[in-house]
Amino acid sequence: MPQAYLPILLALAVAFALGGVLLAVSWVAAKRTGGRVKLSTYESGLPLLDRSRKRLSIAFFLIAIDFVVFDVEAAFLYPWVTVLREGGWPIFWAVMVFVGLILIGFAYVWKKGGLEIVTRVANRPRGLSA
Repeated sequence: MPQAYLPILLALAVAFALGGVLLAVSWVAAKRTGGRVKLSTYESGLPLLDRSRKRLSIAFFLIAIDFVVFDVEAAFLYPWVTVLREGGWPIFWAVMVFVGLILIGFAYVWKKGGLEIVTRVANRPRGLSA
């Protein structure tokens, strides 16, 4: 019985060792600041030109959430496809009900305007920044 856990313990040991080695390499290779603030805002090798606390349009995030939801639901179709031959018609109709629910959700998001990023950004009040 303990021999069955040996591959798991070996994988855990390799994972912890690799994590430790990577942390040690990054600590050794890190650039020393000499007392300067290390947590200043820094992107793409250039300092920021404007303030970092600006208003962002929520439309991008709503579409991103919709994409993640429908993408995860579509990922559930792969296991069903692999067992469709063994399961027969009950599995097929379960998949059809699931796909129908996905389509109803998609139609709801479409009707509510959840996929129209251009319209939302274009109709934004003038006083708000991008």
